Amino acid sequence: VQLQASGGGLVQAGGSLRLSCAASGRTFSSYTAGWFRQAPGKEREFVAAISRSGAGTLYSDSVKGRFTISRDNAQNMVYLQMNSLKPEDTAVYYCAADLGYYGRTGRYEFWGQGTEVTVSS
Repeated sequence: VQLQASGGGLVQAGGSLRLSCAASGRTFSSYTAGWFRQAPGKEREFVAAISRSGAGTLYSDSVKGRFTISRDNAQNMVYLQMNSLKPEDTAVYYCAADLGYYGRTGRYEFWGQGTEVTVSS
């Protein structure tokens, strides 16, 4: 599967953005998906993950209650709705997918290119 992330941009603190991840192929419902981010000078970190059906979701403590991951398998899309953004959310955001793994580590097999999010104070 190939993944294409989009939707990043510049937003003021307290604002919202929705990231999108478009997946190629006709069996996207067979894949779990996740969002990760990497801030300048920092390691990549887990943000959120979603099960194949969308019934299960995982979040990092730093975004829980502010971000929502969702998916539309009919459209081969995964979304990350980001609300109440903070300057510390500034990073390049990556979507990922895997046929089997569903969790908080970077074990996902397929990765998209990043989309940059900048939150100004």
